[in-house]
Amino acid sequence: MPKEGSPKFVFVTGGVMSGLGKGITAASLGRLLKNAGLDVTAVKIDPYLNVDAGTMNPYEHGEVYVLKDGAEVDLDLGNYERYLNIDMTSEHNVTTGKVYRSVIDRERAGDYLGKTVQIIPHVTREIKQRVRDCGEGNDVCIVELGGTVGDIEGMPFLEAVRQMGNEQEDDDFMLIHVTLVPVTNNGEQKTKPTQHSVKSLREIGLHPDVVVGRSDDPLEDETREKISLFCDVPEDAVVSAPDVEDVYHVPLVLEDGGMDAYVMDELGIERQGRDTEWRDVVTQEQEGTVEVALAGKYDFEDAYLSVYEALKHAGLHHNVEVNVRWVETDRMDEEDFERIESADALVVPGGFGERGTEGKLRAVRYARENDVPFLGLCFGFQMAVIEYARNVVGLEDAHSSEIDEGTPHPVIDLLPEQYDVENLGGTMRLGDKETVIDEGTLARELYGSESAVERHRHRFEVNPDYIDRIEDEGMVFSGTSTSGTRMEILELPDHPFFVGTQFHPEFRSRPGEPSPPFVGLVGAALEESEEDTVNVEEVA
Repeated sequence: MPKEGSPKFVFVTGGVMSGLGKGITAASLGRLLKNAGLDVTAVKIDPYLNVDAGTMNPYEHGEVYVLKDGAEVDLDLGNYERYLNIDMTSEHNVTTGKVYRSVIDRERAGDYLGKTVQIIPHVTREIKQRVRDCGEGNDVCIVELGGTVGDIEGMPFLEAVRQMGNEQEDDDFMLIHVTLVPVTNNGEQKTKPTQHSVKSLREIGLHPDVVVGRSDDPLEDETREKISLFCDVPEDAVVSAPDVEDVYHVPLVLEDGGMDAYVMDELGIERQGRDTEWRDVVTQEQEGTVEVALAGKYDFEDAYLSVYEALKHAGLHHNVEVNVRWVETDRMDEEDFERIESADALVVPGGFGERGTEGKLRAVRYARENDVPFLGLCFGFQMAVIEYARNVVGLEDAHSSEIDEGTPHPVIDLLPEQYDVENLGGTMRLGDKETVIDEGTLARELYGSESAVERHRHRFEVNPDYIDRIEDEGMVFSGTSTSGTRMEILELPDHPFFVGTQFHPEFRSRPGEPSPPFVGLVGAALEESEEDTVNVEEVA
């Protein structure tokens, strides 16, 4: 077994093209090793110059995932947390920006004793140290390298991997290469892209121990034999990773293909147990379907990935399939609004900026007035406050000062500590914060506790000057910060399910451990769906 503090390192690279699913492959392997009783952690290397993902556009890079310590990171860290059921920190996301900033700061401080600071050895040494620090105390550390082999920005990281391969014992290091196996019009699986991708690895001194072939269908025996021959890996080390209906089934496919057994054998690791909880949870037969409308401005699923996943987790809890209907609030035409009207529930997720705001307000109002189960997340929480202030409290033109600086009623306003903030990166109210939940409320029922810790990412909050006026008209702020000054959860007692959270509960949702607000929403949606079915049958 691995020595304490000396983990085995498994590096995962990608070839041919991006978007093949390196992150899901790495996370799935981690899940299988965890099922075998091992302590597993993960590192995501992102070779962009940004220090973190906080200022990146979701259209370009997917959602910004927030960790417990407030780090704003790549969405693959969310996959690692969900699959491994662990909480990660900023240290588990290594970016070019972080590495170069650290090296330059050390150079300015004179830490290099006057030496000429270079990519090799100073930058690569910094990369290796960060990876080793993250792996300390675990049996296995899985490291995913973002991008594709051959990208110029990834070269220092691949060089660091090459060096680590030489520095580690043979059974303490493994390289897994995920590559595309395309299919021609006549149905032939082509291995040439994989061969060239592995050739690129060899040119920089790396040789894969395992090749994972991504394809529409399982790899044919002839294809696996060819990859084995031309890429110089054992045939057992050529793993088929075909498309699956649900990404939570990827660990099962890899396990059935023997990938975990091969990896443990090569690393000299003995299985410590066999946990079947993951398989039991994700393969349970679901009975029935609920339709949930998701109203946002980014027509790109990865921009709301954790919301989709949290809805899926809640569906697994209720043993139903959750179908998500996209509603584009920037457009909000008749077709979009029909999706809301025919849905069993509505979610308005987080976001920033003016675009799509009025569409979100219209969606919230429909859900409130027509008893449609509703969940507002962060910006969606703020939209619920604005809509209520306008149409129930009677505060005409109420708005958020983020959207309308001249609004006569800034019911949503800038956090006081944000007044003097100039830099945008990493300066919001971020990470784990405790919320105190009032007794006798729906929120207390959902969480089953007097408090909850959830992750935050916002600069604006409910303006304290308007809280009493809003609550006097029936809205209840059932959860607050520990100081009692910040509103964290809202609900409407006379509504079937109308809940908003200033925090992002989706970031802590896991298969088998779903987020309480999402469980409540899907449960209410299921009741709504069953009620509609009964009404239709009565009419018939």
